[in-house]
Amino acid sequence: MTAAPTPPLLPARYRHRRHQRVDNPWQRARIGVAAFAGVLLAGTLAYRVLLGLTWVDAGYQTLITVTTVGFAEVGAPPTPTYRLVTAGVILVGVGTAISTIGLTFEALMEGRLTDYVGRMRMEADLRALRDHVIVCGWGQVGRAIAEDVTGRGDECVVVDRRADLFGHYDGLGVIGEATDDATLVAAGVERARALVVALDGEADNLFVTLSARALNPDLLIITRAVGPASERKLLQAGADKVVNPHRIGAQRMASFIIEPHVADFLGETIHDREFDLRLGELAVTAGSPLAGRTIEASGFLTATGLTLLAVRRPDQTFLRSPGPGYTPVPGDVLIVLGSADEHRSAQTWAPGPLAG
Repeated sequence: MTAAPTPPLLPARYRHRRHQRVDNPWQRARIGVAAFAGVLLAGTLAYRVLLGLTWVDAGYQTLITVTTVGFAEVGAPPTPTYRLVTAGVILVGVGTAISTIGLTFEALMEGRLTDYVGRMRMEADLRALRDHVIVCGWGQVGRAIAEDVTGRGDECVVVDRRADLFGHYDGLGVIGEATDDATLVAAGVERARALVVALDGEADNLFVTLSARALNPDLLIITRAVGPASERKLLQAGADKVVNPHRIGAQRMASFIIEPHVADFLGETIHDREFDLRLGELAVTAGSPLAGRTIEASGFLTATGLTLLAVRRPDQTFLRSPGPGYTPVPGDVLIVLGSADEHRSAQTWAPGPLAG
């Protein structure tokens, strides 16, 4: 297995944030080089004007002085004025030269060191992730999915081959080919809860689905279908759900013609985060106060204010509009509608996996 790819860029939260003042190492290095050049010019002029050395001798004497080479003075025998000029060049020039060398070295090392430390932090965060969502493909579909997942408070890792990924995305990500097992492993596929395959190529989606299923048999895999003929192949390859964005978009557009008010309501309920009414699901576990009691007897709807729309049974079938006499069993998933506060009250009333 090949080593995981190393991203050339980092999300903003892992990059060193510099202040507005002169804290950019390359800017400091440029200032140091300019100061060093100024010292060389001033020393050369002093030797030329005050001592009458030729331009070549004046420049040479200034250079060997500030670099502490230690050769003998050039030109006429040293006079007190000569030595005063040399002393001034030493005091100003040597410090400037050492500072310039240090700033240049810092500029060379700081960016690499900062990127290295940031990359180590990001890789450590990736290794620590559990039950996260991986999105393969940073296109229009992948971007919308990542925004919705992170908007709900879940951790999301984006996988894409483009090196400019982190110029548009501030979350966790791995730059590399999603079809490479090492890239999926670097994204934590063996510990992930779900994988969304939203690549442009039908063959790539199929290959990533096969690879991910082999790496994590329990992973929920949702794959984008490019065409209707590929849906059956993707399901056979291991996808749990296959979504055709073009078909969904067409159906929604048609719904605006046929039932516009229903379409608007569902759109706001599902997609608008500011709309305080949303669909959610509540899993019934063995220790839940809902298990083995009718909906009416448990007092669930009265206590939470939620509306029960449907129940998904353990055999994956749906029971629509269950009455108050329905008795949930462990493994059932209640599909409920309510406000954010009502969803939170349900979580308090019957702790368990609730997604709103």
